[in-house]
Amino acid sequence: MNTRTLEHSKSNTPQIITLGEIMLRLSTPGYARFTQAQHFEVQYGGSEANVAVALANFGLSAAHVTRFPKHELGVAATQALRKNNVETKHIVYGDERMGIYFVENGAMQRSSKLIYDRFDSAFSHIKKGMIDWDEVFKNASWFHWSGITPAISQGAADVCLEAIEAARKNNVLVSGDINYRRNLWQYGKTVQEIMPALIASTDFVIAGTTDIENCTGITGDSFEEACANFMKQYPAVKKVTTTIRDSISSSHNKISATLWDGKKLINSQAYDLTHIVDRIGAGDAYMAGLIYGWLTKKDDQQTLEFATAATVWKHSVEGDVNIATVAEIEALARGENVGRLLR
Repeated sequence: MNTRTLEHSKSNTPQIITLGEIMLRLSTPGYARFTQAQHFEVQYGGSEANVAVALANFGLSAAHVTRFPKHELGVAATQALRKNNVETKHIVYGDERMGIYFVENGAMQRSSKLIYDRFDSAFSHIKKGMIDWDEVFKNASWFHWSGITPAISQGAADVCLEAIEAARKNNVLVSGDINYRRNLWQYGKTVQEIMPALIASTDFVIAGTTDIENCTGITGDSFEEACANFMKQYPAVKKVTTTIRDSISSSHNKISATLWDGKKLINSQAYDLTHIVDRIGAGDAYMAGLIYGWLTKKDDQQTLEFATAATVWKHSVEGDVNIATVAEIEALARGENVGRLLR
């Protein structure tokens, strides 16, 4: 049983560890379609690494664990993390390739499109025993994983469970974004064969009712009821939260968030996003906001408002990663400096 509490983590200098694949992102310029593109803009991104970078921008200590190919693209991806003050000393390298995904940004009523090319990536070949988790968690306060990692390969699923078990052994709090990506589960195991063991040792969960049902088979007539049933089966889980998105068009969404703490439902203020720049990574920005809030704020309401403002801010930033300071997010949550020219 994990003996470290949230209050204990707040009293120490927190270090957050994330685990997951990073891919080469190739985006068409502006809002060009794939068939129009003459060149692509290059970035690196991955769900869990996006969380680490956002937290480093918030001033916390963050380290990312992954496996890269041992050639120049692996070096470039490592440098991208270091440039954003994310610790990379626990990264391992192998002989395989870098996963790639292509992005076509939508506009107005045209949806955005993503094409993945990640088969046989270096990360998909990660195995138990490659990472010294006791060393990784030596000074850590928090570990974050997502449902993408165990969907990639059996080895990735095994390493994710290995990391969660080591985190619990080292009294490190665990969060999981149990996002279900149907098309990733291709290695012979179903999501409900893998995910319950990972969830069972996780303290804080991002999940909507559909994710809960897909990953565990648990249902409810409302988010509140589904969360109550979920936490009854998984008593280690302390809080469940999700964002609520109304997609009017690719350029115009409305967003808010809700959190179940085991006793009551807490809701955030709602935002109207009328000129979205890039929504990829918005969920990761929300997760980073939650982790920062739980480690620094006095209550769940403040945490939820900070995290919701963080995901809103991400929609204005190109690329996967939320580039923002704590002061900027807090000002947005208070409704200050919205759209102003600051000088």
